[in-house]
Amino acid sequence: MLSFYLLAAVVLVAVVLVVRTFKVVKEYERGVKFMLGQFVKVMEPGLGTVIPLIQSWERVDMRVKAVDVPRQESITRDNVTVEIDAVIYYQVRDAEKAILEVEEYMYATQQLAQTTMRNIVGEVDLDALLAERERISQQIREIIDEATDPWGIEVQSVELKDIILAENMKRVIARQAEAERERRAVTIQAEGELEAAQNMADAANTLNDEEGALHLRTLQTLNSLSSDDSNTVIFAVPTEALRALESIGADGEGRS
Repeated sequence: MLSFYLLAAVVLVAVVLVVRTFKVVKEYERGVKFMLGQFVKVMEPGLGTVIPLIQSWERVDMRVKAVDVPRQESITRDNVTVEIDAVIYYQVRDAEKAILEVEEYMYATQQLAQTTMRNIVGEVDLDALLAERERISQQIREIIDEATDPWGIEVQSVELKDIILAENMKRVIARQAEAERERRAVTIQAEGELEAAQNMADAANTLNDEEGALHLRTLQTLNSLSSDDSNTVIFAVPTEALRALESIGADGEGRS
């Protein structure tokens, strides 16, 4: 009877060992296999074997992952305190390096991103930080990607999400924006007045250069005023026109 139970126990242990020996690696995974603590190979997708007690393995997800970089305070080059957070998109390209070269590669990548983001923000002014997000994000990505390359990790993109300013700084920026709008309005008005003055000067030069043009313009003005309902019309007649009228009158008297 004792031998029966012993045999049953042996069979049960054997079944458990066999079941635990076979491992399924999914299409988007790789398995890093060890024997007695030493690296053996990278297991490809499909059915693999890991001998219990003497072998072990680490499962590595090869898909692109999005990791949030926690919000943190940073100081820009012009000494403005901002709160900034971001998201990193990265992918494990070499499962062996991701396990052997760094402990907890996901956490390490996140910490590296925090440090890099704080350093880059400290190198730019607030205006550049607000206006050039894409360029700054690309710069952060390049630095992190270079640092994580020995870990078998590729950083595909970094996106700055929120840049939060203190309330007093928001008011300062709002006043600056209002002042800039007023400056542009004054500039546009001045340019318009300058253009109008130039046009008037050109017109005056044209009338002065063309013989009889000024007289014709005077007659046109008188004609337009004749349609006015008012009884009294005061206008200025150029001396050239008066001289012309005098000469016409003198010629008429001479003929008579």
